[in-house]
Order: sequence, then structure tokens, then C-alpha cells
Amino acid sequence: QAQLVESGGGQVQAGGSLRLSCVASGGTFSMYHLGWFRQTPGKQREFVAEIMRSGGDTYYADSVKGRCTISRDNAKNTVNLQIDFLKPEDTAVYYCAARMSTTFRYDYWGQGTQVTVST
Repeated sequence: QAQLVESGGGQVQAGGSLRLSCVASGGTFSMYHLGWFRQTPGKQREFVAEIMRSGGDTYYADSVKGRCTISRDNAKNTVNLQIDFLKPEDTAVYYCAARMSTTFRYDYWGQGTQVTVST
């Protein structure tokens, strides 16, 4: 069973960049597909990006495509999310998550890290 801990959130001005990291423990990291999601108060959690366990395939929400890069390091049990050209609407709590390849449901979640983008 994976435990996930995010870091790297903070406050940044619009147009800036942030790199979020998530370290996993427990389970076999290389067996998991990994994703980043975000949530703002009063809204449902939304998908941001996903990377397959091999690291070869990545997927992005339209809202971040072209501004966002997800990557993983299976040797360090980490998954990262680089977000460039940040916009105020990127303000949210960002969560990393993991799922086994046998399911589409993300079963393991971190506690979240706050990203605030100011104008």
C-alpha cells in the first residue's frame, strides 16, 4: 500500500513556475500509474496529469497542456509536476495519487499541497 507525500507548493505570481514533488513509500513504486489532481473549495477534484508506470506515456488536462510536465523517477520513488506560466485559475490544492495498472481508480492519495497564484 502506497503512502504519498507532496511538497513544493507555495505562492507565486502569475507567469511564474512551480515544481511539485511527491515521494512514495510502501508498495512497489514502479508498478503504479501516477497522477496529479487539484481541487478548489466548492469544486470537485479535477485531473491534471498522469504518467504511466513505464514513464513512456503521459496525459494532460486541456487546461494545463503545453504548460505542464509530469515526470517520474522510479529509482527515487518520486513523481514531479512542473507547471510553467502559472495563472490565477491554477490556484488549488494539488494532490498526487497512485493506481495499479489493473484499475482506472486512483486508490492512494497524498495529503495535498497548496498552490496560490497571485496577479
